This record gives sequence, structure tokens and C-alpha cells, in this order.
Amino acid sequence: MRNKPGPAKTFTATERGFPKDFLWGASTSSFQIEGATTEDGRGASIWDVFCRMKDRVNRGDTADIACDHYHRYADDVRLMKELGLAAYRFSVAWPRVLPRGRGVVNEAGLDFYDRLIDSLLEAGIEPWLTLYHWDLPQSLDDLGGWPNRDTAGWFADYAALAAKRYGDRVKRWATFNEFSVFSLFGYALGWGAPSIADRALHLQTIHHVNLAHGAATDVLHDLVPGASIGAIHSYQPLRPQSDAALDVEATALFNEHWNLAFPDAQLLGCYPPRIARAIEPYLRAGDMAKICRPLHWFGLNYYAPMYGRADPDNIWGFGWGAVPDALPRTGVGWPMQPEAFRDTLLELTARYRLPIYVTENGYGTAPADNEDKAIEIDDQPRLAYLQNHIGAMAEAVRAGAEVGGYFVWSLLDNFEWGAGYSNRFGIVYVDYPTQARIPKTSAKWYSALITGKAVE
Repeated sequence: MRNKPGPAKTFTATERGFPKDFLWGASTSSFQIEGATTEDGRGASIWDVFCRMKDRVNRGDTADIACDHYHRYADDVRLMKELGLAAYRFSVAWPRVLPRGRGVVNEAGLDFYDRLIDSLLEAGIEPWLTLYHWDLPQSLDDLGGWPNRDTAGWFADYAALAAKRYGDRVKRWATFNEFSVFSLFGYALGWGAPSIADRALHLQTIHHVNLAHGAATDVLHDLVPGASIGAIHSYQPLRPQSDAALDVEATALFNEHWNLAFPDAQLLGCYPPRIARAIEPYLRAGDMAKICRPLHWFGLNYYAPMYGRADPDNIWGFGWGAVPDALPRTGVGWPMQPEAFRDTLLELTARYRLPIYVTENGYGTAPADNEDKAIEIDDQPRLAYLQNHIGAMAEAVRAGAEVGGYFVWSLLDNFEWGAGYSNRFGIVYVDYPTQARIPKTSAKWYSALITGKAVE
């Protein structure tokens, strides 16, 4: 009988060439893990309502319980400490602290994040707070939501509430997560909350969200001494599926909507040319100066290259194109090309000249209803994805990319928006019926990478 090969050597972060002060963490979001959607005074969000629309979320799943993090946060913090995480990025649920989005404050909601932040600090884990991860209070959507310019001011008021409450302990702040995704899916394609497909409303959303970002940035500068402020963008290489003129032009417009509409406005003080022409009717004097405010870092959520094509059925005329057959895929069908990640880090360093924090990167699986739990926990494909992409990040750093940290998506399996619970991205397995947390092979590898301790 042949001997089984021993485990592959796990190189530590230092051995891979990352500086000792490189920050290693994990990310989550409020709606995806907290549950307790009707407890302790929390108001409804647009995603609570969306989940109850017919045929919007896979299998009719909701986030009513999710990972029950609202009740189990202390155990989750202990797990983070055991893994050796130096930082944890989470989001505050706007409707948990302001049930109607403005006006009366919910002290029970504020108290929850006090407990979470204090637990993180006691565990030696730096809290990274994101103000908005897609859960707009439904009461504000009833008043017009993001297409209503007033929402930018309401967001600034919410930012001030959070800054005054948590700014004594939290110094790392992000205004928004993935501007382009929630605006495009929610207001142009109807795929996400609040399920709108309207060109004018989408353009207004882009501009008003940018105004909200700028206003919140000023609030954080004013109210949080020593604050380190950034914004988080989904930025993926976008290539036309063919050389046909229609595909090339459609992909150029797609790229402006997905990759450029928000960071260009916020960091360069202008919209990209195609969007600039379309958004001009909604601009007021001084708006771009209100949007382009000083930031300390660029948050990058990177998963995979994307391909564009002309699509006359889309209100903007672009759509997702065919992925080359030669590219391997993740378990949810996304192409894998680590060198594209390396190149993106270098491109962003040159374009925006800010330190980059990779705030999301990870591998999703789509297990069948009779999923093999053992295979999901011994998640070799996810482990390979993380090894390859962290290796590509190391190459980018050696080539001059300014990268300060990396947050894996995600700490836990969770509610994955329209996919519900059918997709798993966590390095920790969540057994939803029992809420048991089981670290996967990828979690043990990641822990060994960042702590230098051997994998069990």
C-alpha cells in the first residue's frame, strides 16, 4: 500500500512577502448574517420587503434568521480570535438603529453594535465599520429612496449618529459597499431591492448615492478624531465577448456603470464621459465638489473578470457576455483568473493613488439540496482559489501595488441575496438548522497563513 502524501507546506504571510503590518481579516454584512429582523425595535429594510416578493429570491428564502449573529455574535467573535483575525469588517443595519431611517433612534439597536465592537476590541480584533451594505430602511424607500435627493441628507444624519456613538472606539470607516452593484441591480435591472428598472431613476440613484458618500465623508472627518475613511467598490476587469463594434461599445458603457461611475466621481471629481452626458440633467452647481472629498484608502471587492456584450433587452443596451471556455470556473460559475486580480491591483494603484484594502475576495459554491457536507467542509476548491489569489496579490505588491490588507469573503456561510442560502462563500460552514459553526479546511489554511501556526 502506498503512503499518502503529506499535507502541502503552508507558507506564512511573511514568507509570501507581505510586510509584518499587513492586515488580515474577514468581512460580513448585517443583512446577510444578523437575522432578528423584527426584534428589539428594528425597522424593515427594502431587502426584507424584496424577499417576500414572489420569485425574487431562490426558494423563497429570507434573512429573518440568517446566521443568527444578532444572538450569537459573542461566539462568532471568539471564533474570529481562534482563527487569528486581526480585523473584522461588518456593517451596521440602518433600520436597526433608525427604524424609519430618520428621526427616532432605537437604543436597543445601537446597543447591539456597542456590544459587538467592545467584544472585538477585547479580543484584539480591529473593527472596520461599513455604514451601508444595501439595507435601506423601507420607510425611506416609501419617500422615494435613493432617487430622492433628500436621501443623501438622511444618510449623512445616520452617519453622524453612528460616528458619535462608535467613533471613540472605531477608527476605520467605509461609507458604502459596492455602489455599482446595488444601484445597477436595484434601479436599472430590477434584480435586487427595490426591484426597479428605469434609466432616469438609476441615474438619479448614482448621483444621490455619490452625494450621500461625500456628505458622510465630511461628517466622519468632523466627528471621528483620527478616522481612516474609505469607500468599497466592486471593480472587476470588463472585456467584450467579441470584437464586434456593438459588443465593444456596449462593454465600454458597462465598464463605466460597473467600475467607474462611483470612484471616478469620488476620487477624480468627474463622471466618466458616457455617464457624464446622461447624468448632466441631475447635476446642481457645486455637486462634484461635495462628492469628491478626501479619503484615506480604496476598498476593493474583487472576484472574477467579467465579459460584456450588446443586449437590446437591457435598458442600457449592455449585458453579461459569454465567458471563454478555457477559463476555469468557481462553484457558482464565475471565471477564475488570478492574474487579472494582480493586474487590477496595479491598475487601481496607478489610477487613484490611494492605499488599497481588498475588502472582499472569495469562492462561492452552489451545493445541491442533498449537498455533501463533508466535501463542503473539506473545501479544496475554495482553498486553491484563496491560495492563487493571495499569491497574485503578493505578485502585485512586489510589482508596486500599494495594498495594506486583505479581508476574505466571507467569515460565515450566509444569506447570499437573490441566491438565498443556495450559495456558500464562508470559510466557516454554517449548519442552518442547528446554527453550528464548523471551520472549513480553507479557514484552517487561512489561519495558518496569517498566524504562522501549523494547520492541524
